[in-house]
Amino acid sequence: MDKRYMALGTSMLVLKLLHQQSMYGYQIIRELEQQSQNVFKLKEGTLYPILHTLEHEGAVTSYQQTADNGRLRKYYAITTGGQKLLNEKSKEWEVYQTAINKVMGGVLFE
Repeated sequence: MDKRYMALGTSMLVLKLLHQQSMYGYQIIRELEQQSQNVFKLKEGTLYPILHTLEHEGAVTSYQQTADNGRLRKYYAITTGGQKLLNEKSKEWEVYQTAINKVMGGVLFE
């Protein structure tokens, strides 16, 4: 997949995953791969700047927690502001998807 297209919605996808549950970085990467059937494959060097930007904007917060294996991990959670941002981005995506499908002659995917 062209990286330019991925960049358009990556923050929305990260917020959507964090809406489902708090996650640590590698978990976000794996979950995104799994849910997208390996279409979206982020590297840590791509994910962490997105997370840091979302955290700076107040859309996510982070906390450290010890995992079952004893390792200290940094988890990310969506905030109320992040939920609002996700809702806005989702609406924008619906408009964009509808317009593309109208031009391409396709049907909407659900």
